[in-house]
Amino acid sequence: MNKIGFREALAITLENVLTLESETLSMSECTDRVAASDLYAIVDSPSVDASLKDGYAVRSHEIDHAGPDNPVRLKVIGTAAAGQPCDQVVSEGTAIRILTGAKIPDGADAVVAEEFAIPDADIISVINNAEPGRNIFPKGCDVAFQDLVAARGARLVPGLIGILAAAGYSHIPVFKRPRVAIIATGDEVVVPGRPLPEGKLYASNLATLNAWCSRYGMPTSMDIVNDRPEVVLNMLKWAVKNHDAILTSGGAWTGDRDFVVAMLKTLGWKQYFHRIRIGPGKAIGFGLLDGKPVFVLPGGPPSNLLAFLQIALPGLLKLGGYHSPGLPEMQVKLERTVSARELDWTQFIFGVFKKEDGHTLFSPIELESRLRSISMAEGVIAIPEGVLKIDAGSIVSAQLLV
Repeated sequence: MNKIGFREALAITLENVLTLESETLSMSECTDRVAASDLYAIVDSPSVDASLKDGYAVRSHEIDHAGPDNPVRLKVIGTAAAGQPCDQVVSEGTAIRILTGAKIPDGADAVVAEEFAIPDADIISVINNAEPGRNIFPKGCDVAFQDLVAARGARLVPGLIGILAAAGYSHIPVFKRPRVAIIATGDEVVVPGRPLPEGKLYASNLATLNAWCSRYGMPTSMDIVNDRPEVVLNMLKWAVKNHDAILTSGGAWTGDRDFVVAMLKTLGWKQYFHRIRIGPGKAIGFGLLDGKPVFVLPGGPPSNLLAFLQIALPGLLKLGGYHSPGLPEMQVKLERTVSARELDWTQFIFGVFKKEDGHTLFSPIELESRLRSISMAEGVIAIPEGVLKIDAGSIVSAQLLV
């Protein structure tokens, strides 16, 4: 199959990954989960007009001209506290002592802060004015009944959890988190923590992919399989039965010991693409096995990570219900010119961020060590197809890795 472009590959991925079903959880379990429906306020918050300060509820027109040299004397006829409203009505010449959060008594339309009211038994001398609405928190001003609080696909960050609680929720429908099988292939790959025989290497890709899945709360299993067709086949069978998605690392090319795609074909997967015009990461493949997404990632660390970040991660996030699947981005200024290797592919470049003259600079990383480049990277930029270079000083979009 001919290689397709990056944008087409991403679109195909997102079109063919179906979002998982939802579940309803208590609010305490919903941090960083994804809302499975539009969530509208069940109540007004606050539920009444409430006081922003300790002070006195008054009729604003009675103290229009109050000041240190012209105090207005009012009789205090009661007290209102949060959760304990006062049944008395503020009428001409009167005020009600009010505490923060208490309901505004009938007849009052302003609250004078206590520093502007000098008490003397049941009389206060008001030495400052207060226009209508001063120090009053109107009913529903945080969230009004039937306001949209969180849209379907929104990530439920702590602040959003708080306003959902204020809006009347104790349980929230959220999308299930994808269970991801991460399978590394290769006779040369060793599980971290075990002895390292000569000529072998630890499965750093496995650890990196697992860390990214963990960042988004996706439960994972991790396995290493030898380069034997029957072993790869059996692992794929087990993985698709027990998980919602599969990531394979290595064995993605056409070498004598690259069996992953061949075994997927044996199992009858529906392949959408294998190899796309990106660098690094061109050997990535995507398809469905028993209706579940499988991402075939190349083994070289930069290729492995870029293929995951640009294609597999958006697919996994779509599976988990995100309405904007992909890495967060920000605008940055290039510290120096960057160049692509080919005109007809998308080139991705790792870099770090610097602050200079009010700008965030993107500085490309150029190290011989592939793993050090990945470990240092704070962001990624893309040189799109049809562009050979982007000049220093240009403003571009950078994906955030930190």
